[in-house]
Amino acid sequence: MQISGNTIFIPGSTSGIGLALATALAAKGNTVIVGGRRAEQLDAITAEHPELGAVRIDITDPASINEAADRLLSDYPALNVVIAMAGIMKIEDWHRPSAFLDSAEAIITTNVLGPIRLIAAFVEHLQRQPDSTIVTVSSGLAFAPLRVTPSYNAAKAAIHMLSESVRLQLADTSVKILELVPPAVRTGLLPGQEDSDFAMPLEDFVSEVMALLESRPDAHEILVERVKFLRYGEARGDYDQVVATLNAADPHGN
Repeated sequence: MQISGNTIFIPGSTSGIGLALATALAAKGNTVIVGGRRAEQLDAITAEHPELGAVRIDITDPASINEAADRLLSDYPALNVVIAMAGIMKIEDWHRPSAFLDSAEAIITTNVLGPIRLIAAFVEHLQRQPDSTIVTVSSGLAFAPLRVTPSYNAAKAAIHMLSESVRLQLADTSVKILELVPPAVRTGLLPGQEDSDFAMPLEDFVSEVMALLESRPDAHEILVERVKFLRYGEARGDYDQVVATLNAADPHGN
């Protein structure tokens, strides 16, 4: 993915990593459209950041995804990058179904079906562009599990393998698949995470991501240094130690 000259849609970008990445990409000379469920929140963002466009989208609703895609492709026919940023994370207790079943279904709907439906809405258009990218967002927890978030871990592992698989299928097209793999970042993904000493400062994360995008335009994965501890535990042969360290150090990692 080239660092500038793109038209980029980022659903799930009304706060946290998504919004910070949207403003950073706009500053690099990209046309960036943020997406979210609440119109008033989108209005507030575009008032503060007039360089950004905005489209209402509910990633859990197939009809909303299709409506947003229709509007985007009408208003922004040069759209060539879609970043599937939307996601939720919940603490669960799998000892009894009442403590995990509803959250598990919500997480799978948002974090797995959402990106799949998003890709479905844009993949034909993106294949018609001379250079296009689908950015998936997994997590360090796709590679080492946090005990308190089983469904989130599983969903992000699914996104990793989806990215690997779709990249192979679309190798004969102009569409690249780029997987962003965050560590724990200081956002509101879980209560208390914004102030967690364990989590990476948001500004530092986005700055490192932007530097990697610029220096490695043909990369398959965007891995900040901090996430490599989780990403490569099995390859290094210290997976058990990684899991133990993760779960001892941070009850709210992502």
